[in-house]
Amino acid sequence: MLPNPTLDQLQVFVAVAETGSFSAAARQLNRAQSVISYTIGNLEAQLQLSLLERSGSRQPVLTDAGRAILEDARRMISDLNSLRARSKALTQGLEGEVKLAVSTMVPDQLLVEVLRHFQERFETVRLRLTVGSPFLVSRLLDQGAIDVGIGGSMEISADAVTSERIGVSFLTPVAAAGHPLAKHGRRLSVADVREEIQIVVSDSNAPNDGKDFNVFSRRTWRVSDMATKKQLIAGGLGWGGVPLAMLRDELASGQIVRLDVDAYETLDYPIFAAWPAASPPGPAAKWLVERFRDTLGFCPTSVSDALQMLHAAAPHRPEQDRLTRIA
Repeated sequence: MLPNPTLDQLQVFVAVAETGSFSAAARQLNRAQSVISYTIGNLEAQLQLSLLERSGSRQPVLTDAGRAILEDARRMISDLNSLRARSKALTQGLEGEVKLAVSTMVPDQLLVEVLRHFQERFETVRLRLTVGSPFLVSRLLDQGAIDVGIGGSMEISADAVTSERIGVSFLTPVAAAGHPLAKHGRRLSVADVREEIQIVVSDSNAPNDGKDFNVFSRRTWRVSDMATKKQLIAGGLGWGGVPLAMLRDELASGQIVRLDVDAYETLDYPIFAAWPAASPPGPAAKWLVERFRDTLGFCPTSVSDALQMLHAAAPHRPEQDRLTRIA
């Protein structure tokens, strides 16, 4: 009798292979670990192959056969998602509700403008909006809890989520005008910032691997989102990197100033639109994606352009001329 594995068995196998353990796969799929182990055992019996080596290791390791089958399993799951997506697109009408998550990397003014037009165009569609860190947007997508995510880097399975780059944001080091680092009037060394509190965004729900990027201070305060980080910096409680798009008013008023810090990389941070692969955006959600893409298209595409736009919008201040030259 020919083997007849189910799609559910293949999805469980892929989850174990990608997460590296039965327990992690169980959490991801919201099932008991015993069910995951039983499903893998049945799949191996169906195929008459050993897919995972369990002995002599704390975590299951793919066998040669397992690696070969994994490629086929991923392809079959991808085909299933495409079938689901096509079916939904053919039968779908206007959504009753759109669940949207937006990263704090997206400027507040832009978000309000997009949603204002959304309200005018889709009067009957309810909106469930979540605003938070890129970590939160990725997590909600991974859980299938939202229809569309607009945010930063998406650390999620490529098989489960479809994404496209729609814009870019820029992170640059800043401090309040009254902060000691803002008074040096010169390029700052790592030694200058070492003993000052640096405000850092981190995800409390993700394991800490000890790898911090652009963190140079011995003393750090950890916060859950970029908006809180900006408020603490504006209040003079520390320094750190904030998206330029979030600082338009503060830079214009002089409340916050840019810092020129050795070794600090001013990053271009891609902004993605993403949605579950098996559940593509309906008419209203698709409109949101297109509107965010069009609006972000008018944003600057380089740090120097962003600074010039901010400089042009601000009242003339000699110190701003100096900071623009530094950039």
